[in-house]
Amino acid sequence: MPVLQYVCPQCGKKFDELVGKYDESVRCPACGAQAEREWSGEMFSATGKPAKKCSGHCATCSGCK
Repeated sequence: MPVLQYVCPQCGKKFDELVGKYDESVRCPACGAQAEREWSGEMFSATGKPAKKCSGHCATCSGCK
């Protein structure tokens, strides 16, 4: 299960969330609005090491190596 970065379009809060899969719906912990994925920051593989060529968009990926 990945920890992904999100940003709330309503209140602007940025936060990390442990999700079951990359496209899971996430609500803002501050205001409850639907949050959006934040595509910046460092990506990590399942081993906890930084991925070398990770776009962060798991649907187009063959897996972290």
